[in-house]
Amino acid sequence: MNTQQSGPNTDKYRQSPYYLKFAAVLVGLISLVYILNIISDPLIPLLFAALFSILLHPICDRFEKWGMPRIVAIVLSIIIFFAVLVGLVYLVVIQVSSFGDALPTFASKAETFIESLIAWIEQNFAVSRNQQVSEGKRYLLNMLGESRNLMAQTVVSAGGLLGTAALVPLYVFFFLLYRDFFRQFIYKAFHSVSNSRLDRILNKIYEVIQSYMSGLVLVIGIIGVLNTIGLWILGVDYAVFFGFLAAFLILIPYIGIFIGSILPAVYSLVTMDSPWVSLGVIGVMSVVQFLEGNFITPNIVGSKVSINPLAAIVMLLLGGKLWGLAGLILALPLTAIVKVILDSNPDLEPFGYLLGEPEKELKEERSKMARQEHQEEYRPKKRRYTNRRKKNNQERTAGSSEPAAAKTGPPRKQTDS
Repeated sequence: MNTQQSGPNTDKYRQSPYYLKFAAVLVGLISLVYILNIISDPLIPLLFAALFSILLHPICDRFEKWGMPRIVAIVLSIIIFFAVLVGLVYLVVIQVSSFGDALPTFASKAETFIESLIAWIEQNFAVSRNQQVSEGKRYLLNMLGESRNLMAQTVVSAGGLLGTAALVPLYVFFFLLYRDFFRQFIYKAFHSVSNSRLDRILNKIYEVIQSYMSGLVLVIGIIGVLNTIGLWILGVDYAVFFGFLAAFLILIPYIGIFIGSILPAVYSLVTMDSPWVSLGVIGVMSVVQFLEGNFITPNIVGSKVSINPLAAIVMLLLGGKLWGLAGLILALPLTAIVKVILDSNPDLEPFGYLLGEPEKELKEERSKMARQEHQEEYRPKKRRYTNRRKKNNQERTAGSSEPAAAKTGPPRKQTDS
């Protein structure tokens, strides 16, 4: 077992001014972002594979406890996981194809809706029909030009993503197969830190990621069912498609659920006779979003991923700018891992505190201060008890070392027989 050591470099860093520490951390972050941008293509599938391997670790471990060899347990876990993913993708494809069959009907209803909207604007705002049409054409041409470029970039990136995504199952296999080897590597790489402390950090990271990933799957299912029920009650077509699309979009926090609410609202506004249905769709989605943010996610995912909204939004923007859609999905779990590492280092703990939720962090600080005060009050009592017990032991030891004659008294007087 290694013991924690502090060399001259560590002491010099701890004694340096705070602004130098902040500058060193800032330079390190900038360098890290630059490196992550350069190696994004091979790194993104590795990160997804690492998250999936953490998610599958309990399943694989359960199979091994049942007597399966490790390789068989890993392969079976991967097959089950990706079979579920393929089944979900198949259901989405069926919904999209059925939605595509209804596009001609949707286009005709959209044309009727646009005609009525043009007439309403002309009547109430005195804007001629020709002016509206010309402005609309110019706007659509600009939007189509931007969409064409975006589509080309999406096709290129999707092709590369599919190529690298094929490596994810292989990466997951090796992460699970060599998990003990990687743990020993961490022990050797951070030999100045005790193994027990490293185990606590690794277990905390495992706990956070497993809670986030497994909880997210369950939250998506619950939100999809609630959205579908609400849209079905309102009479919106393709309620299952729109309901689960909005649920899957919560993978992009704070932004995805807004996009998922707008799509069925616009569809119902165009296809339904009354605009109140569109308002009802927004109301249903808002209620589900309220339940998700205040009851569903906190109780299922728990308080393991405790990142305040400001830090989450900043990390989402940075992740989207750095890695696109993959960055938006990976932003929160990676930030949670970084927070665990920052919290475990006394010199970097303030930065972890900055990422956390204010109420929870303040509560933890108060409980920590209360524990310290209790320990300070308890320590003198414990010291007095220890001294008294030590004194009693010394007295008993001194009493047991007296001569046997002193214990038995004077010798007996012999009598003549």
